[in-house]
Order: sequence, then C-alpha cells, then structure tokens
Amino acid sequence: MDLHEYAEKELKLAGLMDEDSDYGGMLGKGALEIVDVFAKQGHSGMSASIMVQILGLLLQYQPLTPLTYHSDEWNQVGAMMWQNNRDSRIFSEDFGRTHYNVEEK
Repeated sequence: MDLHEYAEKELKLAGLMDEDSDYGGMLGKGALEIVDVFAKQGHSGMSASIMVQILGLLLQYQPLTPLTYHSDEWNQVGAMMWQNNRDSRIFSEDFGRTHYNVEEK
C-alpha cells in the first residue's frame, strides 16, 4: 500500500472525507493533496522526518530559527502593544525590550 492509499484509508476511517464531516470533507481532501505532494517529492527515512518537522512549524506560522527581537520583527498592534511578526505568540509592551509568549503567560 503506498502513502496515498494509506492516507486515504485513514482519512475515510476518521470520517474526514465525508460530506457531513467538518468543513464538508474539505479537511480530508486537503490533507490528501498534501500527502500526494509529499509522496511525489520522494521523501523517505530521514528526509521525510526532517520535512515533517519543517512543515509542522511553517504551517503553524512558527519560525525555523531563533527570534532576534530586532526592531524590524515587531508590529505595533495597540497603543502600547507590539507583536512579533515572525512568531505571533510573542508580545511586548515596551517595543521588544521585554516580551512574553501568550501561550505561556
């Protein structure tokens, strides 16, 4: 069984391809499209593992390298509030001199 067949079977078993599932089956179909691109690229073993880690971060809008906290990484989002533009979870009330992660606060 190739990756497409395996993924399609699992998506169907989970009900994600059904018209009455969340988003009308779009999640299952979209996931299968991504699986097909991944399979087409020929990843296996180590490259597959690395690619999954990279994609996991990128698809969640998370940076691949440490933040620098340089001034060009901040967007003002309120009178005294800045948000990091590389990691939207990071906020500052003093233009980046100190900062916090909203998921940890």
